[in-house]
Amino acid sequence: MSGGGSTGSGPTEAAIAALLAGRTVILPTDTVYGLCSLAAREAVEELYRVKGRRPQQPTALVAGSVEALLAAVPELHGGAEAVARALLPGPFTLILPNPARRYPWLTGTTPEAIGVRVPRFPAAAAAVVERVGAIVATSANLPGGADPRRLEDVPAELRARVAAAVDVGELPGTPSTVLDLTGPEPRVLREGAVPAAEAVDRARRALR
Repeated sequence: MSGGGSTGSGPTEAAIAALLAGRTVILPTDTVYGLCSLAAREAVEELYRVKGRRPQQPTALVAGSVEALLAAVPELHGGAEAVARALLPGPFTLILPNPARRYPWLTGTTPEAIGVRVPRFPAAAAAVVERVGAIVATSANLPGGADPRRLEDVPAELRARVAAAVDVGELPGTPSTVLDLTGPEPRVLREGAVPAAEAVDRARRALR
């Protein structure tokens, strides 16, 4: 595994190569360290095996920019696009309508909806995502475990299973706020880095 505190080209290039080979890596986001893979089916299945995640659990599609997100899910328009442009990049996971049922291997039991993120990536992780395109990310913890603020907070068994890691030191440590925008009103599913009331208010203003 690569990492060990460097943010230079070594860990970055190792992470790029591993992702393109369909492997799982650890990358920093704007909230916590995440287990990441390409958004392709086989790569996501490998990520689920690494984490011990049940296939029925949805996982977020993550892009390096709003434009890249819209390219990956071109049906995001109207209110969904307005909220995405208003809140992203930032520490949100948005659950948006997925009328074309894209990426069904990410959406669990609700293929008509998809979770998306556009973090404010640290520079080293941004360089990775820029090279490989849309990825999938979930917290680099075991199911039910604490969200990792530092690379060394990632359980040793997970660090042993991944192909590469990018270490940028300590992150904020509070996961993204999950905001469901598939119904008539914005609804917070998980309060995280952004307080629930603020998240709902910002979403409502974007929808006006």
